[in-house]
Amino acid sequence: MATELAIGIDIGGTGIKGAVVDLGEGILVSDRIKVRTPEGGRPADMLAATSELLDRLSADFDDSLPLGVCFPSIVKRGRTLSAANISPEWIGLPAEELFEETFGREIHFINDADAAGYAESRYGAAVDADGLVILTTLGTGIGSAFLYDGVLVPNTELGHLELDGAEAEKRAAYSAMERESLDWASWATRLQRFYAHVEFIFSPDLFVVGGGVSKHHEQFLPLLDLKTPIVPARHRNNAGIIGAASLAAR
Repeated sequence: MATELAIGIDIGGTGIKGAVVDLGEGILVSDRIKVRTPEGGRPADMLAATSELLDRLSADFDDSLPLGVCFPSIVKRGRTLSAANISPEWIGLPAEELFEETFGREIHFINDADAAGYAESRYGAAVDADGLVILTTLGTGIGSAFLYDGVLVPNTELGHLELDGAEAEKRAAYSAMERESLDWASWATRLQRFYAHVEFIFSPDLFVVGGGVSKHHEQFLPLLDLKTPIVPARHRNNAGIIGAASLAAR
C-alpha cells in the first residue's frame, strides 16, 4: 500500500516552516524548511515568503500532494479575523483565497493552534483522550485548541483572556519570559495563574502544552499545581505542520 503524504506549512509570528508528512505515522518525511517571517508580517510579504518555501518543498515531491496551511489568526470560512502577532492588515482578508491564488492550487487553511491540537489528538499526547483536551502553544503568544472526544472546536484564543488587567499572553507567553529575562520559577508562577484560571472556567480532562519551549517541560511543568493532568506535546514545534497536512488530506 502506498504511503499517503501531504504538505503542511505552519506560519508563525517569527518563522514560517513546512515539510512533507507521512499521514499514516504522523511524522515528517522531508527536511523541515524554515524561513523567517518578514518584518511587520504584512500580507504581500508573507504570501511571497510562504510561496518561496513551498517551491523549495515541491522541488523534491509531487506538487499535487494535499496542502494544509496553518496561520496565527482566528480563521472563519477562509477569512482571517484577528492579527495578534502579525500585521493588522490581515484582519478581514479572504486569506485562504489569497494563498490559493498565490500558490495556484487548493489548500486547507486553519488556525495554527487548532492544527497543533488536531495533530496531538491524532498522533500525539492526546490520542484516545476522553472528554475535553485543551492544548496551548507557548511561543510568541499563547494559542489554544479545544478537542472534545477528539472533535476539534476551533478558534478558542485563550491567550487573549484578560487576567489581572492584561491579556494573558502578554505576561505568560514564552516571549514574555525572554523579554523580561524571567527564570523558570518566575515564569511558572505566571503560567500557574493562567492555567488555574482556564481550569476553573472549563474543567478540562487534560492539558497538553506545545510550542518550542515544551522541549524544556521538565523545567516548568512540575512547578504547576493543578487538578488537571498537564503533559508536554509529543510533536512540539512540528505539531502545526503535521496537523495542517493531516486536515488537508482529510
